[in-house]
Amino acid sequence: MPRGRYSLHDPHDRTPLGEEHFHCAPGPSGWRYVSQLTTPAGDHAGSVDLAVDELGRPIRLELHAASWQVRGAALEGVTWVRTDPTGTHATEGNALAHAFTGTSPAFLVATSRLLRLTPGSPATRVRLVAFTGPVLAPRTLDQSWALVRRETHASDSGPLTVDEYQVTALDTGEQYAVHLSGDVVLAAPGIELEDLETPPSAFG
Repeated sequence: MPRGRYSLHDPHDRTPLGEEHFHCAPGPSGWRYVSQLTTPAGDHAGSVDLAVDELGRPIRLELHAASWQVRGAALEGVTWVRTDPTGTHATEGNALAHAFTGTSPAFLVATSRLLRLTPGSPATRVRLVAFTGPVLAPRTLDQSWALVRRETHASDSGPLTVDEYQVTALDTGEQYAVHLSGDVVLAAPGIELEDLETPPSAFG
């Protein structure tokens, strides 16, 4: 069960946004990721609880940020309920999308599981619903993912397989690289792995 800490920053000007303390693990029915978010000052800033099935589809998502809460799952595309800070008003949403995304590294791992790309295969288009802080407002977006290369590196805990993805935002054309090893993000825009207590889990 990988357990560790990511630092989060603005990918454009590198302003620190805080840290994400996480643990995750594959199971008989899929994969689950749980984390707590803190501000740069160390205050609690929210949480992420994401579970996907063996095909990478979101079977449960629960996000908390600034008193806002989102709960969602794959249902007729993806469906969610977003609750305001007072807890008195809840709005439901639905989109013909494949999965959810956001600033948490969990979503990069989940999207890679959903797409199951092989090195050198054509880029695959995916439609996602993004929830970003501070109010977790939903936004539907399209991305293109390609698995550029897969390399194996020596490490203290044995061979480490690293996948490099090229992700393209289809609305802006912006491209960036995402490096994953199993269910851990090694590097991505706005994300740095600062500490990892146990090796990444390898998906079957």
